[in-house]
Amino acid sequence: MLTKKRYSVKDIALWSRWETFIYIGYAALITILYEVFGFTFLNMPWTPVALIGTAVAFMVGFQNNSAYGRIWEARKIWGAIVNSSRTWGMKVQDMVSNPEGKVIASVDEINEHKKTLVYRHIAWLTALRYAMRERKSWETQHTAKTNQEWSKMIHIPEQVSNLEDNLMLYMSPEEEAYVLSKSNKQTAILYLQSKHIKELKDKGLIWEFSFLELENVLEELFTHQGKSERIKNFPYPRQYASLALYLTRLFALLLPFGIIPEFAEIGATMVDDFWHIGKNFIWLGIPFCAAVSWAFHIMERMARVGENPFEGTSNDVPISTIARGIEIDLRQMLDEDPADIPNQFPEEHDVQM
Repeated sequence: MLTKKRYSVKDIALWSRWETFIYIGYAALITILYEVFGFTFLNMPWTPVALIGTAVAFMVGFQNNSAYGRIWEARKIWGAIVNSSRTWGMKVQDMVSNPEGKVIASVDEINEHKKTLVYRHIAWLTALRYAMRERKSWETQHTAKTNQEWSKMIHIPEQVSNLEDNLMLYMSPEEEAYVLSKSNKQTAILYLQSKHIKELKDKGLIWEFSFLELENVLEELFTHQGKSERIKNFPYPRQYASLALYLTRLFALLLPFGIIPEFAEIGATMVDDFWHIGKNFIWLGIPFCAAVSWAFHIMERMARVGENPFEGTSNDVPISTIARGIEIDLRQMLDEDPADIPNQFPEEHDVQM
């Protein structure tokens, strides 16, 4: 849905502020217990902490690469949909022309066929983006508090209107009823497209070669649809995602036990020369612990957010904007009145829908 143009430090800080407060509070608690109450047994050798941190870095790095790969593949698929859609519009315009003249067909009738084929394609785009927005059981980013805050600031088209109301803009009532009766609505629409161009071939309104060319474009659209559905319906393997999450939390839990004593020892070596700095140097371990924990956490969370590129977070593929852009292009090529063509979905908070 959404692709943010840019992220500022403020955006990231606000997005992860609750976790940041937890890390600061936790590090402060360990420091107080160690320094004020004398719980010096809260001490762990730095080596095991560093080893866990190394393992976490490998796991989170792998997760980020995999998540980015899913996002990038989804963007390439929808980029291919743009190209195939424009090809469909071009071939419909030039190939539906009554070349053999087997039946008497007026210019208005020919144009009506062209409009029906183009509008039905827009209906396919609409059905596909609604299918990509359906929430799966493994898509859980909407449960995060900061993601809920963000969702209230934007208006996702598929969440503010339903598929039925949109399909009626592009299809006849009979065709809409047929499509809505099927579980895979986008596939049903492509079947209608194939049936329509076969009827045009039988009537002589398109050549045999033109029929095959249009069928080839429909085959491309089926391929793009299948690839998009594959990403939507196959989640990132949970064993990798869960392990990265648990290791990150374990690392953040153990980190103060390794860092706070280290800062205490460094401060002790400075007391003779810089008494005030050395005496209070241990307290610098709090922001240091929080910063390291936050860095690992934010990398892991970014990977989790990117696992499902159609879920509707601020980092997802802007399929609504892409589909609306295709619609605008195709309807302009039909020479429709600009007043009748819908506007592009607006960007909200530098985010494309």
